[in-house]
Amino acid sequence: MSVKITTKEQAEKLISSYDYFLFDCDGVIWLGDHLLPSVSETLTYIKEQNKNIIFVTNNSTKSRDDYLSKFGKFGIKNIAKSEVFGSSYASAIYIEKILKLPKDKNIWVLGEEGIEKELKELGYTTIGGTDPKYMENGVKFDANDPLLSQIDENVGCVLCGLCFQINYLKLSMTMQYLNKGLPFIATNIDSTFPANGKLLIGAGSIIETVAYATSRQPDAICGKPNQSMMNSIKADNPNLKDKPKRGLMIGDRLNTDMKFGKDGGLDTLLVLTGIETEENVKNLNNDEQPTYYANKLGDLYDLIFLE
Repeated sequence: MSVKITTKEQAEKLISSYDYFLFDCDGVIWLGDHLLPSVSETLTYIKEQNKNIIFVTNNSTKSRDDYLSKFGKFGIKNIAKSEVFGSSYASAIYIEKILKLPKDKNIWVLGEEGIEKELKELGYTTIGGTDPKYMENGVKFDANDPLLSQIDENVGCVLCGLCFQINYLKLSMTMQYLNKGLPFIATNIDSTFPANGKLLIGAGSIIETVAYATSRQPDAICGKPNQSMMNSIKADNPNLKDKPKRGLMIGDRLNTDMKFGKDGGLDTLLVLTGIETEENVKNLNNDEQPTYYANKLGDLYDLIFLE
């Protein structure tokens, strides 16, 4: 049975019980362009208790630097780059430390700049991605386009994520590389994502297109709830590897954040500032329920200092 955090004693015990905290971002830290109440104070207090924090997000279009900029706009200045773990960075770490792709191999990218930035920081060369030559004809397609014949034999891996500037050429180029049997890595497989009160097509819907065309599924998926992301976090933070029960996953979605934490051996805290409701939690079977839930992340600070 989930425990709802409603008292100062519960909040203090929760923070003292764990060595590191994994946070989802949208729906937990902020909603779109709005910082949620008492979040900054909560993060500062947790850090003051000498706890490790890691922000985990499935958004592959942004790099860690992009996220640091967003934290800064909200006035949250004490976040280190090493504490941000988006699916683009998780994929890059997976390719480097788990797949062990040599740095002299190129990577074909179906996705946005966030992926390219993280791969290039690790020393990889990317092709495809945001290269404007794959958009010169817009959405108009020519089956005789010479680019379709310019397959780079040095490509050692295909990495796919959310792609805003998508066209038939990019999808077809991706198919050519996948048909060569190269490792197929996906940043995440979210079917949709929320934006401005609407649901938009997510990375998973794009990845499924090339997966269906090639009769292949990704060899690794580096976004929640898939454990390839947890493996990347542990590969990049060896001190976390042997103590999962000293970690707490905090998120706003049962089927991604809570499943990600539970499958990784962590306890979980669901906050009700995203898509889930208290009724949803109470209707779950006991083995499906998060360890804790709270109205908002900021309750951890408010209960300790404002009650």
